[in-house]
Amino acid sequence: MADKLSKQSENAPGQWYVDTSCALCRLCLEEAPNLLTYNHDETAVHFLKQPETPEETAAAQRAMDVCPTLAIGNDG
Repeated sequence: MADKLSKQSENAPGQWYVDTSCALCRLCLEEAPNLLTYNHDETAVHFLKQPETPEETAAAQRAMDVCPTLAIGNDG
């Protein structure tokens, strides 16, 4: 489970986030390319924007579901 106390600092404000346990496997980027992107030094990903539509929320959920390190969280 993602640790809300260890969120990547680049995450867009909101309920969805990636924590520091991200191993940069890139699986989440395949599920939600419009929401997630690389951080400044390309060692992890973060939420560039928060989901705004049901389709984007579903993509964020799929990204969370495929994350092997459980680095994606949702505070909502």
